[in-house]
Parts: sequence; structure tokens; C-alpha cells
Amino acid sequence: MYPKLEKMSGKTVKEDEYNPYEHRKIEKPNSDIRSLANLIKSSLGSGLLAMPLAFSNSGWAVGIIGTIVIAFVCGHCVHIFVKTSRGCCKLVRRPLLSYSETCKAAFEHGPKSLRPFAFAAQLFSEFALFFTYIGVCCIFTVLIADSLKQLFDEYVTTTVLPVEYYCLIILVPLCLMVQIRHLKWLAPFSFIANILLIATFVICMYYIFGDEINFTDKRISGDLSRLPAFLSTVIFAMEGIGVVMPVENTMKKPQHFLGCPSVLVVAMSTIMLMYSILGLFGYFRYGDVLRGSITLNLPIDDWPAVCAKTFIALSIFFTYPLHFFVVLDIFTRYAEPHIKKEYRNFAQILARTSCVWICGGIGIALPMLEQIINIVGALFYSILGLIIPGVIETVFRWEDLGRWNWIFWKNLLIVLFGVCSLVSGCTVSVMDIISILNKKTI
Repeated sequence: MYPKLEKMSGKTVKEDEYNPYEHRKIEKPNSDIRSLANLIKSSLGSGLLAMPLAFSNSGWAVGIIGTIVIAFVCGHCVHIFVKTSRGCCKLVRRPLLSYSETCKAAFEHGPKSLRPFAFAAQLFSEFALFFTYIGVCCIFTVLIADSLKQLFDEYVTTTVLPVEYYCLIILVPLCLMVQIRHLKWLAPFSFIANILLIATFVICMYYIFGDEINFTDKRISGDLSRLPAFLSTVIFAMEGIGVVMPVENTMKKPQHFLGCPSVLVVAMSTIMLMYSILGLFGYFRYGDVLRGSITLNLPIDDWPAVCAKTFIALSIFFTYPLHFFVVLDIFTRYAEPHIKKEYRNFAQILARTSCVWICGGIGIALPMLEQIINIVGALFYSILGLIIPGVIETVFRWEDLGRWNWIFWKNLLIVLFGVCSLVSGCTVSVMDIISILNKKTI
């Protein structure tokens, strides 16, 4: 058990004796701007372009309110998790902790009855992280393939290939892309991806406002049965918590991550604004015929639309390694100690290639972009971004939950919201998949 020192959040820690920031030795630290680019890119992407579809499920008024509320909740969960991680660093006297290590340390220093579950908490968080970002990589594979299929069907070939073939084709360049092993080297690609995504956003807005918008026939609130699909899509779009700890842990000035203004506040404000604008007006323009990405609704015979479809494919392609970083980080920590040093480089190459092919195989087996987004958002991001942060802060601060235990009640609401989103979102998504498969067999 780690030593306990002076009081902090109900724990004893002597902050003047150990400052995690002073002990961090990072091989390639990132500036605030690079960290902001990585954080924004971790949340922007296919989620942004799926927002109009989310609004078509919820209605425009419910969509706006829901997006703002979920952005606040997701941002708050990131905040409390990073703050808890920093507190755990001081307790265990380590310069930095990963997502799963934070979960373990919080339980080790929580109530005595929960301390035996520390290792289980670490394993559960690793499981959630791994499968969340496997799901994200599957979504990226299908989105790139969908965009390429539209372009190639129109301009390149007279033979119409199924989307599964394009999933297979892009696996080779993706395998090469994921061999990049440092976040510092990924930052330029994240910057390019952000520029391409902003360009795609501008083009989408061009088509949205190209003609007069008729919103009188658009619903203020949607069918209640489709609200879980809205929640799943927005949670998927907003959450990037799995990338948060790698980004914060590799910052040159990690103290700039939290606070106001801070990297987190600027990132979440930018994300919320872009999501609300594109979701609202995208729904006003295309209504209930929206697809998993609004770029798939753009005309195929107009050059700005062709640029948008190309830009989003490239943007997601450049983003893929950033999310893949989480998956390989877990592999490296668990597998490398059991691999001889001379074979570790080969093992990394093999593992990165194998994971890409696994994600591609899932995309080929289930090339349903909208439904995969909803399942990943409902099942994995609800656990990773809502349930776990709420539980971890409560456990860590068990001896100091504030006046009238307000921290406990606040986190209980967050966890209940996460559980409801998980159950309802998965139910609706599975029913949608079954309905689609039944139509294919008729």
C-alpha cells in the first residue's frame, strides 16, 4: 500500500513534498496548441458529421438542449477524472497515471471495503478502453469506405463494388499509417485532419444554406422511442475521454489542461458550438433522409461535394492512428514485458497490423455506419465517459463528498444517466440492425 501524507480530498497527501509535474520526464512533450489539436480531433470526426442524423431522431429543439447538456456533462466527467488522476499521482508518488491506473489507485485509496476490487477496476477500465476504440476504428473504416464507394461508383469504375470491398482495400494504407508510435509525430496529422474537417464543415454549411431553408415542417421534438438513438450518437460524438489521459500526460505544461480558460474548456466549447450548428441546420436542410454522415447526403455530381467527401475520408484516415494509439498502449503495457527486447519491434508491427485487420473484418461483417455509431456510443462510451468517471471520483473522495454529500448525489445522477443511455441505446440499435437484416433477407 502506498504511504498517506497530508489532507487532500479526504486523503492524506503532502503536496509540497511531491509535485507530479516536476517529476515528469517525457521524451517528446506537446505544446498547448498541439495538445488542443489532438483533443479536438479526438472528439471531432465522424461524430460531428453524424449530428444532423441525431437531430432528426430528437427534433431540433430537443436536439439543441440535449447537445448542450451532454457537452457539459461530458466535459465535467473529463474534468473530474483528470483531477482525480492528479490526486492519485500525489498519493502514489508517481508523475503520471494512465486511465486504468487511475481507476486502480482510486480504489486502493478508497473505502476499505472496496480496496480488494482495485485490480478488478483496472481490468474493467482496460476492457472498456480497448473495445471502445476498437469500435471507433471500425466506424472509421466503414466511413472511409462509404465515402470512397460514392466517389468511385460515380467517377472511376463502371463496376459497382459493395462497400465491403472498399473496407478491404483501405486496410493496407491504414496498416502503414498506424506504425506511427509517438503522439508528437501524430500532431501534424491531427492538424491536417482538423483543417480538412473544418473545410468539410464549411462545404456542408455551403450546401445547407445554398437554398432557402424550410424549417416549418421540421419537428420540435421527435418520437420518444428514437431519443435513445439521439443520446447514443451525441455521446459518441462528444466523448474522447480515452485519449484525454495520453494527451494530458504528454503535455509540456499539463497544469494548463484544466482551469478556465484551459485546453479542456476551449476544446469542449469549440466542439459544442460546431456540433450544435451542423446538427441543427443539417436537419433543417435534409430532414429525415439523413445518413450516418451528412457528407453522404451531399450531391455526388458537384465539385464542392466531391471535395467534402474526399476531405472527410482523408481526415478520418489521418485521425485513425490517434484513436488506435489507445488500443496499442494497452497492448504494449501488457504484452511487452513478456516479449524479448530484440523481438519487441516486430511484435509491435504485427500487433498494429493485426488490430487493423480485426477492425476491418468487423466493418466488413457489419457495414452499417449509423447502427455501429449508436452501439459504440451507447455501450462503450457510456461506460468509459460517464459511468467510470462518476464512480471513480466518488470512491476517491469518499471521505470528503462535500456538504450534504452533494458530490455523491451529483455522481449518482451521472452514473444513472450513463446506465439509462447504455440500456436504451443498445436496445434501439440492436432492433434497428435486426430490422435491416430482415429486410435484406426478404
